[in-house]
Amino acid sequence: MISFDSESDPDSGGGGIHPVRSGAAPWRKPETELATIHLSGGTACDVLIVGAGITGAMTAEALTRQGLSVLVVDRAMPGRGSTAASTAMLLWEIDTPLVELADLYGFDKAASIYRRSLAAVHDLGALVEGLGLACRYAPRPSLYLAEPSAAPDSLLPELLARRRAGLPGEALDRGALMARFGIDRPSALMAGGAAEADPLLLAHGLLSRAFERGARFVADEVVGYDRLSRGGAARLASGAFIEAGTIILATGYDMPDFVASDLHRIVSTWCIATPPQDAARLWRDRALIWEAGEPYLYARLDAENRLIVGGEDAEILDAAERERRMPEKAAALVKRMRTLQPQLAYEVSSAWTAAFGETVDGLPLIGPVPGAPGMLAAYGYGGNGITFSFMASRMIAAMVAGEPRAWFEDFALDR
Repeated sequence: MISFDSESDPDSGGGGIHPVRSGAAPWRKPETELATIHLSGGTACDVLIVGAGITGAMTAEALTRQGLSVLVVDRAMPGRGSTAASTAMLLWEIDTPLVELADLYGFDKAASIYRRSLAAVHDLGALVEGLGLACRYAPRPSLYLAEPSAAPDSLLPELLARRRAGLPGEALDRGALMARFGIDRPSALMAGGAAEADPLLLAHGLLSRAFERGARFVADEVVGYDRLSRGGAARLASGAFIEAGTIILATGYDMPDFVASDLHRIVSTWCIATPPQDAARLWRDRALIWEAGEPYLYARLDAENRLIVGGEDAEILDAAERERRMPEKAAALVKRMRTLQPQLAYEVSSAWTAAFGETVDGLPLIGPVPGAPGMLAAYGYGGNGITFSFMASRMIAAMVAGEPRAWFEDFALDR
């Protein structure tokens, strides 16, 4: 038996360990809590999912549909970690532009990855509709803005690459952008295929379906892992343990030491929400807005017409420092968004900050954990959190079923 200890967990809030988020997002708390079981000894299942956020929820739904016995374990209630801090902008466009991804991996591979991301948003919408989830899912266009000082044709190479890849999109020059959206930028790319949702209701709905098929939630903290002759076991803080044929790590940005990747880094982001806006002042098509450059800004409107703005990302690991910078970051978000939509009201009704994982190439880390047979992981989503969560759940379901695809290597932890 080989053991792996889970050390320096930056999300549990004790002993120099930092919480994943602070502040409060405006998402609606589900009206019913999911049932919790408490273990006093050992138990076993086909699959153990560590993490009850959106990735764990999607994966539990997929695996229970395959008829597997599933346990989900988390020290927090489902969806109350990174998922609660999401702005739930379901973009298929990846943090790394297609032209840059093509420089890294070749055009064909990069284009294939982009097409799979586009398909993931579409398929998630079909899943939400098929399961009848009341999570305020709605298709939306996306509006990708050039930087204020950029040349008018700065986004042209990206547009041409997308067209070559068969992806949707059109270019808007400054005049068209002003006429259609009232935004004064040199240019923008507008594309269909994106969406939005309430992340808490989405996670809760998916877990509810999984629980209806027999999945169970264990409120506890995993403190270590043991490799068994078949599968593995997780040791819990309570002293209980869970044996499973497959263990799936879906713990947000919080990556155990034995899963460390040189591609992965932790970044903090800040977000604000306003009270409901006057519907007559809202921008056209309720498009999801994001921009080129770093740190970039992203914004959307929720179902109550609240303006939600995020960005100002920085590599800050300390939660106290992240919290200390909240006022200045909130003010910066308001100032930047006001230049795009000056007609809106900018009273801030809530503000929050969170840590998340991203990778240097903008692609997630999904697949087998090197050196740990029977263990799969999903990390490093960047700005495509829920989109990559869905992709991860489908990839993991195929791996557990013994049906991996060659393209899964594009997201391997040791790529």
